[in-house]
Amino acid sequence: MATDLDKLKSRLQALRAKTVTNGCTEEEALAAASKVAELLDRHDLSLSDLEIREEQCEQSAIATNKKQRQPISACVPAIAEFCDCKVWREKDADGRIRYVFFGLRPSIEMAHYIYDVIAGTMQRAWEQYAHSQRFIRYGHDEKGSFLFGMAMSIADKLMVMKEERDEAIRISSGRDLVVLRHTAVESEFAKLDLNLRGGRASGKKVAAGAFEAGQAAGQAVTISPAVSRK
Repeated sequence: MATDLDKLKSRLQALRAKTVTNGCTEEEALAAASKVAELLDRHDLSLSDLEIREEQCEQSAIATNKKQRQPISACVPAIAEFCDCKVWREKDADGRIRYVFFGLRPSIEMAHYIYDVIAGTMQRAWEQYAHSQRFIRYGHDEKGSFLFGMAMSIADKLMVMKEERDEAIRISSGRDLVVLRHTAVESEFAKLDLNLRGGRASGKKVAAGAFEAGQAAGQAVTISPAVSRK
């Protein structure tokens, strides 16, 4: 089992390296992420309930190099949910924010990959939007509003996709992988004995037009279900 997990982890790392900025399109990157999710689901379906509960959990951080929360934070919880992970926000020694994903090893690799894809997609969408406008009112935080709207839209889409994916697995296999994965993760997470606190709203004003444009851009991002209903 360890060998199979290492192979999956290696493939996920290779896919994460193949980002949109390195030459693949947004559609290709998201299709690859969907395919990996399917492979992970099929892998877990090949294991017994006991084997899944005994899989190793890890934690891995994504650095933002920012001291203030960025718009992508609006969809980080959805990424974690989609990948059956835990996630929390913390600051490094220099006060810069990072997101820490905790879960089964292949799941946190998938979370990293999806985060990278979404971050790149959001940046490109903003550049395209800014280029299409006659002027940008930077004093109204047009960029932040656009990206926040897009992040919210993508988060909603991820949650819908997660529900459809889980239901498809239950129908096709008669098993509930979510419960099994959560049991394994919750058991190991409890051992960390963390004191996590809820975050506060930033209080920034949102530019309505840019926010709505960002939502529309988010709706245009396609993530296919990992397991078909056939």
